[in-house]
Amino acid sequence: MDAKTTIPVSAKRWRIAHAEQEKAQELFRALRIHPALCQVLVQRGIETFDAAKAFFRPTIDQLHSPWLLKDMDKAVDRVLKAFNEEEKILVFGDYDVDGTTSVACMYHFLARHYNRLDFYIPHRYKEGYGVSKAGIDFAHENGFTLIIALDCGIKSVELIAYAKSLGIDFIVCDHHLPDERLPDAVAILNAKQPGCPYPFKELCGCGVGFKLICALCEKMQLPMEEAWWYLDLVATAIAADIVSMSGENRTLAFCGLEKANRDPNFGIRALSVLSNHQGPLQINNLVFMIAPRVNAAGRMDDARKAVQLFLSETLEEATRWAEQLHTDNSQRKEADSSITEEALALIGGDETLLNRLSTVLYQPHWHKGVVGIVASRLIEHYYRPTIVLTQSGDVVAGSARSVTGFNVYEAIHQCRDLLLGYGGHFYAAGMTMHPDNVEAFVERFEEVVKESIHPDLLIPEILIDIELNFRDITQSFYNILAQMEPFGPDNLRPSFISRRVMNTGYSRVVKEKHLRFSLRQDGVTFTGIGFGMADKMPLLEQNKPVDVVYKIDINEWNGEKSLQLRMVDVKLSDPSPLPPEGGA
Repeated sequence: MDAKTTIPVSAKRWRIAHAEQEKAQELFRALRIHPALCQVLVQRGIETFDAAKAFFRPTIDQLHSPWLLKDMDKAVDRVLKAFNEEEKILVFGDYDVDGTTSVACMYHFLARHYNRLDFYIPHRYKEGYGVSKAGIDFAHENGFTLIIALDCGIKSVELIAYAKSLGIDFIVCDHHLPDERLPDAVAILNAKQPGCPYPFKELCGCGVGFKLICALCEKMQLPMEEAWWYLDLVATAIAADIVSMSGENRTLAFCGLEKANRDPNFGIRALSVLSNHQGPLQINNLVFMIAPRVNAAGRMDDARKAVQLFLSETLEEATRWAEQLHTDNSQRKEADSSITEEALALIGGDETLLNRLSTVLYQPHWHKGVVGIVASRLIEHYYRPTIVLTQSGDVVAGSARSVTGFNVYEAIHQCRDLLLGYGGHFYAAGMTMHPDNVEAFVERFEEVVKESIHPDLLIPEILIDIELNFRDITQSFYNILAQMEPFGPDNLRPSFISRRVMNTGYSRVVKEKHLRFSLRQDGVTFTGIGFGMADKMPLLEQNKPVDVVYKIDINEWNGEKSLQLRMVDVKLSDPSPLPPEGGA
């Protein structure tokens, strides 16, 4: 697509995170690592030697007891009762990465000790998200009397009551925020429910299921290694579900990555081979290589094959399933790319759409499986709350994505009289409506956004951890930085700023889109890459001092490794200082 038909999100607001200097100096005295790294750690709540040791060297014994989860004793007793009375157990989970890994872990563990069980993944388009009536009917027709729901169920009050009327008990393992009314399940494992003393509230669905496996191991007097075997799948779920990478999740992800690199699940190994990945797996590989292929199964076809991938008993079997997921993902990418291009052309060719504070687009032929991804892509070009709609049977269905700080779920809630159904959370939501209501919904949503969004929220913000000089960037500095992995929410890869640096004259545009730059500060030169930042080249060619925001990583070329900067943004230097976080 011609770049002129889009308005790039170029005006970004920079903000340096607040640094508590005294605490950082105390930590420096304890750790004796670069003061800038001490400031970054303090910003993340790591203020003492012991906290730093637990952060940099997570171990499996840091995990909390599973019995701290409210209802854990009830859940374990109900599973063992099913074993003793030879009941049929159905393991039920959602169609995304968190749901399919949850089901694979739980089903595999139970199958080692019991054979009267099956698993069920609802079809994304025929049944929708979470516990479904079709799934309960399947259980009833096939004689299942216990359903273990993973990554869903906390809001399924009516459906779980329906199951109970058929003589089917539910154990709910979920991490989503409960409503005031909880379902009438035998046991609810969810750290966010009222009265649950579990100290860490941010487990993903697979993490909650893993805790049930740990408790069953203890009760059944099995070696805990049986539970640790699933750590690489738990790490994959944590990475893909974008939950907090702090506390227990950091420990689980750290230990899960170690397992993925030492003795991976055949499904993870098959997808790595198929993606031509070489070298150790990091959290980024799980997010960008494993997760999209697993999610693609549910988006384009049937997510059961993702569970089959993780249950494979040989690499050959896993490879067959992985190839199917790889094909699904290729189709997903094709659909995502063509629909995004079409959507950008619609906006670029319409003055009314260009001048709105929201984006709502509807085309009946767009693939339902990628509308959420397309909404995210559009925000990269037009930074505002975005909804992409398509035809789904007799109704119109869509996905919403938001910008930082704006509650898109609440905005959709204010349009509820025009909708058949809706659900979601602060930054992402889904909805269905009658085709006759699309036009009215477009206008209402724009009105709601216009009335409620603060203008500042329409400018993307880059939060910078700390200022560095080029001379600070050494191999030993990077080695410690790399030990802050795995990165994710609440522990993002640090962003740095260096001021008044100069183009060496060797910067250039590569592959038409990207900027391969070479910058110098006080006699120290660094090269790096700015992906999709070719439009910054004219700024560097002015040969004036610039401020550059970047992350530090490793460049491998012809077997040689060197430090490089990955550009986040660049501007002409301004003598006035940046406001700290919370400033103007």
